[in-house]
Order: sequence, then structure tokens, then C-alpha cells
Amino acid sequence: MDEASGWLLDVYADEAGGVILWLLTDNDERLRLHMDFTVTFYAAGDFSLLRQAWRFLRDKGIKLERTICRDLFLGERDVLSATTFNPAGLQKLFGELQQQFPSLDYYDADIPLTLRFIAHTNTHLLGRCRGELNGERVQSIEPLSTPWEIDPIPIPLRILTLTPDCNPEVRTPHHLHVKFKQRKYILSLDTPRAFLIGLKADLQRLDPDLILTDYGDTWLFPQLKAWSEETGIELNPNRDRNKQILTRCADSYFAYGQVVYRGAQAHLFGRWHIDRKNAMSFGEYGLEGAMEQARVTGLGVQEMARKSPGAGITAMQMVTALHNQVMIPVQKQQAEGTKTLVELIRADHGGLIYQPIIGLHSYVAQIDFSSMYPAIMVKHNISPETVGKGNAPEGLVPKTLRPLLEKRLMLKNILSDIDPRDCRRETLKARAAALKWLLVVCFGYLGYKNARFGKIESHEAVTAMSRELMLQAKEVAEDMGFKILHMYVDCLFVQQGGYERPADFSPLMEAIADKTGIPIAMEGVFKWVAFLSSKRDARVPVPNQYFGAYQDGSIKYRGIELRRRDTTTWVRKIQLAALEILAQANTPDELIDHIPHVLAYVEHAKRNLRTGRVPLEELVIRQKLSRMLEGYKSPSPAARAALQLQAIGRQLAPGQAIEFVFTRGGSGVHAWELDQALDTRRLDTKRYFKLLDRAMRTVLEPCKSQFTEKQLI
Repeated sequence: MDEASGWLLDVYADEAGGVILWLLTDNDERLRLHMDFTVTFYAAGDFSLLRQAWRFLRDKGIKLERTICRDLFLGERDVLSATTFNPAGLQKLFGELQQQFPSLDYYDADIPLTLRFIAHTNTHLLGRCRGELNGERVQSIEPLSTPWEIDPIPIPLRILTLTPDCNPEVRTPHHLHVKFKQRKYILSLDTPRAFLIGLKADLQRLDPDLILTDYGDTWLFPQLKAWSEETGIELNPNRDRNKQILTRCADSYFAYGQVVYRGAQAHLFGRWHIDRKNAMSFGEYGLEGAMEQARVTGLGVQEMARKSPGAGITAMQMVTALHNQVMIPVQKQQAEGTKTLVELIRADHGGLIYQPIIGLHSYVAQIDFSSMYPAIMVKHNISPETVGKGNAPEGLVPKTLRPLLEKRLMLKNILSDIDPRDCRRETLKARAAALKWLLVVCFGYLGYKNARFGKIESHEAVTAMSRELMLQAKEVAEDMGFKILHMYVDCLFVQQGGYERPADFSPLMEAIADKTGIPIAMEGVFKWVAFLSSKRDARVPVPNQYFGAYQDGSIKYRGIELRRRDTTTWVRKIQLAALEILAQANTPDELIDHIPHVLAYVEHAKRNLRTGRVPLEELVIRQKLSRMLEGYKSPSPAARAALQLQAIGRQLAPGQAIEFVFTRGGSGVHAWELDQALDTRRLDTKRYFKLLDRAMRTVLEPCKSQFTEKQLI
């Protein structure tokens, strides 16, 4: 009997039965291993229907049993248990059964295979493990690490990066830039046959674990397939030669009040493929963050890089349920309880917002509750099955969140103590950010309409508790003589004469933490901070629009143009530069000395635009389509640009981002992806000046008492 240890890279179903494992061993080998593995799902409901389902399944090589299992909400249920030795055939089998008996309740039928594997073996993706082997068959496997380690042993991945020389949606690429370790070179795309031969040789020679691309999902892999069929040269980018590329079509869906577009996808077997242009949050935390999310959620790196954090939280809850012998319903079962209008109004208040005091303020401390909502769920045992029940055992949601919350807080503590020059800092920041996003969405999933373990009453219980905690914090601060300038859901802005350094606020923070029992942290002390008013009515404050400068000179801004994705790079750069100039002021009174420099900078930027010295790329506006093009009665600029693309054959879908520049005459826009170049004389400079003036008015409005409106802009 042989033995191998290393990192588990991939798990997927084998068409012949069982699962395929890929192990990156300690001696740098990549092993393709087979392991016998069964999967079980359950059906419950009318007994006569279950008997019919039994007869339907018994001739399909399925192990059938009558047993009792636990539903999180309904308790123990008498169920039909169906076990198959071929995980690859489960989806087809279940689809046939559900079509025949749609009125039955089904459980554990659509759980990702990796989650089943983790729950059965305690061996996690990207985790270290040891397997006993009989040739290429795994006889047994044991974990050597857990996903909750703070400092896991780095995986020695081989990463191959492929990037076209231009955006394929705008013009046809002619070269592919290749990077492997420290080596960089170029492959010509002009001769498909030579290109395929060269790329095929590189894949065989380098044998990468990860192919990292730009436009790989939407352009490169579809193009490789087309060229392969055209030239007759077979190119299979999978490490597992028995598998073909798994492709998923593009789609649009509605989530959290907006239409989201998800591009086509290309997944590999035995190695990973990540398209940086089609990965949902890859730009937020990069490869290290995607790997961290995969490590704790149990979803593969290729999956997690493209999915929302909500999918990760769902996966974690599934693993917790499997570990605790709780059946996972295929469809959500818990509808919102009946409430009178008065009860609904009382229950659905949301988070507490204390309107800010408009204007400039000096020496203001921002104090944040650390992961407030997850901390409330864990501390107060708020879960769909425990809400409204006193002394209930720890619920499924707190069990899921506790290790995640603890790990993120530990990473934050390490980051607060680590030297800024430490090479580990960026990796730790990426991992902490990835965990933060999982914690951010866990609260929303309590009330999400399709969440397997969601229930709106538990969602409302969390917000009710958060409001109480914020009021407690406010009372503590006011009792200690502090003035509350603003409160927003989980943070407070406080001020008191003579309190200027972070250490001055330590007694307040300790008192709030003792009172609430929730960890709290100092975000920083502002030299000055400006809370903004509504553009429609100067008397009305806007809760989440502010900017300010900390004592170390760094700036913070929320809700202004800099934070908007549809703001042009040109406007964003100028607004940021203006804030950096103002950040040199140590008090609100000193701001007046820096405003002339801001105005001069803005005038210089406008001259550059008039004289054509601003790159067109910095003027591109990016907006999403909210509906199908025929659904627009009065087309938005993005819709007008999309119509131009549609005229040249581009297929567009709701949620898809459209890039354009403003022009004079015609439709008023020019789609950035059109083949013909834009005549710069058609550029609508007045429209861009208007956008810039709006952004600068946001920054300078708090100082209007020192300047007239004409002087400001």
C-alpha cells in the first residue's frame, strides 16, 4: 500500500462511478486518483407516492431504504433514502424522479459534490491531506489541515497567464501575451495552426495548475474550439484528457434590486481556469482571496471566483447541515408568517440610522462594530430554527458563522500589528477582504427569498438587536460627554472637545464593548470630516455621503462620485486629486488656504480636455442595461450605445455593462466597442465639464461659506 500527501486541488464525479481527486504532492507531482464514493438523497411526503417512487427507482441500480431523518424546521420525518454509486448520474436520475413525482418533498438532491466529499471525509479543497493508495485508487484519506488555519502552508501552484493584446470585444487581437513564473513571451494569433501547435506544446511542457486569462471565458476558449475544428488540431486544455471543457451559457438575473449579467464560463478539469474579466469579485481580492473563499466554503476555486459571496455562505450552511445530519431541502420551505400591518411596521425597521449633522467637523472618531450582524447572530444564537425560542441549542447559522467570524477577526488583528513593509501584508489583506464579503452577505441571506435556511423573522430579529445595540452605544457615549454626529447601521461618529488622539477614545470603546458584548474597533480619528446634504434640498442630510482626512493624511470617502462605477476615470482622478489637496489641511479653517489650489487644478484639467490632451480611455462611461433594448421607451445613454452595437451584430442582455463616450449631434453617444474610431472633434466637452463640475461641487460645497458659488465652480 502506497501513501501520498499534499494539497487537494480538485474533486469531481467520474463517469464510471465514484470521484476523481487531483493531488498536488509534497514532491511536486500532480496525481489523478480515483475513489469510490456514494451519494444519497431523500424524498418525503404521501406514503402512497413514496411507494410509487420506490418502484420507479428499484430497477435503476439504486440502494433504497426507509429511514428517519431530521428537517431543520419540521423535525424528524419518515423518508425514502436513495443511494447511488454513480455521482455523475445523480442529476439525471433526480430530474426524472422529480418530473414523475413533483409533489414530493426532496432533500440533499442538488448538493455540490465537493461539499458532500468534505462532509464525508473532513478533507477540504486546497487543504493538506494524506491518502493511502492502491495504484491510482484511494483506499482511505485523512485531513492534515483545516480551513480555519490562520497561516496555511502556501500551495506551490504553477500559474500560466494568457492575455490578448487588446479587448476582443473592441477589435481583433493579433497576439497573446504569455507569462509563466518570470518568463514572458508572445504568441502570434495571425496563423491559427501555428498558434495552436505552440500553445499545445506550452501546456504539455509547463503543465500549469491555473490558467489565468483576460477574456478567456468569452473569447479565448471559444476561439480555441473554433480554430481546433477549423484546422483539425486537437487542443484539450484540461489536465484530465478524458474530460472536455465544461461550458456554461451567459445569463441575466435579478438580485438585490438590480439586473446582474453573468458572462459565459469555461471550467477545466484537473487544473483551474479563471477569467479575470468575468470573475465577480476577483478585482476586489484577487487570487489569494478567491482561494481563501474556496478553502472555507468548499466550492472549487473556479466556481468561487465566478460566484457571489452568497453562494459561498449557502455552501457553508450546507456543509454544516451535512455534519449535523440535517437534510437540505431542494426548495425553500419557510414562508413569512402572517402579520398585521401594525406588526409588519414594527418588525421591519431595518438598521438604525441617525442623520448626520451637515457640515465640517474636526477631530471626529469613527468607531465601528466589527462584523456587527454576524456577531449578533453568533452571540444571540439567531437562526431560522431558533428565533423566538428561548434556550434553544446553537442554531445552524451561528454554527456556520462562528469559525468564519473568529478567523476574520484574527486576520484583522494580525494586520493591525504587522509592519506595513511586511511581504505578507497584501496576502493577508486579500484573505481578510474575501472573508469580509462572506460575512457581509450572511445577514441578507437570512431574509433572501430563495435561501434554503432563510426565514424573514430571523432577519428582522438581527436588525432589531442591532438597533438596540446602537442605542446602547449612543447612551454610553453621551453619558461620557461625547457628541454624536452621525450613526449608520454599525458605526458611530463621535466628538468631544480636547479629544484628538485615538488613545483619547479608548475608554469610550471599552465602555461600549462592555455594554454591548460585541467587538468594536477604531477606524480612525478625522482631522476633519464633511457630512453632505442632499443636492435637491440643502437642509436634508444624506446618511452615507461623507469624506474626510485622517490624522495620518489618508482620506476616506463614501457615497460620492469617486465611489460610483459609472464615473469616468477622468472625473474620478480629478476628484481624488482635489481630496488629496484638501487633506493637507489640519483643521476645517485651514481648508480655505487649499481651495485655490483645487480650483487651479480643475481649470488645468478642463484646458487639457479642450485641447485634446486627455486620453479617450479616461472619458469612457460604463453603465449597465436594466432591461432588454425593446423595453426602453426613452432610451438611456447606455441603451443608445447598445443600439449602435446591436446594429453591427452584437448580442446584448440585461445587466450587461455598456461603455460609451458622450458626443455632439446624433444620438449623443458613441459606443466604445464600435470598430470605427471616434473623431475627437465630436466629443461633447460641455457634457464632461458638467460631470466634473458636479463632482467638484460635492467636494467644495461644505466650504461655500468662504466662497461664492461662482468662485467654487
